[in-house]
Amino acid sequence: MHSLGSGAAGAAPNKIAASPGRGLLLVDDSESHCWALSRAFERRGYSVRAAHSAPDATRLLEDWYPDYAVVDLRLPGPTGLTLIPKLRAASPHVRIVVLTGYASIATAVEAIKLGATQYLVKPVDANAVESAFHRNGGDASTPSREDLLSVERLEWEYIQRVLAEHGGNISATARALKMHRKTLQRKLGKHPTSL
Repeated sequence: MHSLGSGAAGAAPNKIAASPGRGLLLVDDSESHCWALSRAFERRGYSVRAAHSAPDATRLLEDWYPDYAVVDLRLPGPTGLTLIPKLRAASPHVRIVVLTGYASIATAVEAIKLGATQYLVKPVDANAVESAFHRNGGDASTPSREDLLSVERLEWEYIQRVLAEHGGNISATARALKMHRKTLQRKLGKHPTSL
């Protein structure tokens, strides 16, 4: 992995890329899943950095920009959807694959609208992720479970969409939802069991 760049005194640090065309950011709160994917992609020649939350990933983007990103939808605090615009701002040509444990038309559409390249349903391996990096069309094999969505799940997805629209800002999201901030934080901490 490459060290972080530093600028001259008083200047903003220069953003640096890892191996040309091969920098990969993994964002997943499962350390074991991150470790396994990191090892697999390092063996394929990628320079990998991992984060376990959206704020951790945002800090990495302050002075490094990836060519590829694998972002889990479900993270503690702000979800993976909130990272997509930040990744695009840091590196406009980044190829982003969003992972989730639950196939949903609503979140897939939202991820693609925000700028993700693909949306994959777990479990996935490095082969599936790498293939998705280079695919621009949809994947007809992804199952749709929209008919099984619970009210709690629909509410959670709506909250995630509004959170993404407000860049992960919980206070602004609570105001937009006309909800107390503590209530929103409680709801964010309770993920639907089918996610």
